[in-house]
Amino acid sequence: MAETRANEREGEVRRNYDAFVEKLPQLLATHRGKFALMHDARVVEFFDTPGDAFRAGQRLYKDQNFSIQEVTEAPVDLGFFSYALRHRPL
Repeated sequence: MAETRANEREGEVRRNYDAFVEKLPQLLATHRGKFALMHDARVVEFFDTPGDAFRAGQRLYKDQNFSIQEVTEAPVDLGFFSYALRHRPL
């Protein structure tokens, strides 16, 4: 049972990430620096902080099948806590 839920969550995160990457060019123009709450391969809402997005995801999706991405040029897939990190030159 727990393994099934973990597999569902993993699949949700992967679908969300793929959808986010596809939509990223348009999102950069309008929501740069915001955090997208993703569910079912779509952006549900944008937030100013990852914490706000996470709390909304917990409230809306009791099964925890959601992910979060920061709208920035360099998306990074970090699994359940999917945040896109800013690319910073060394």
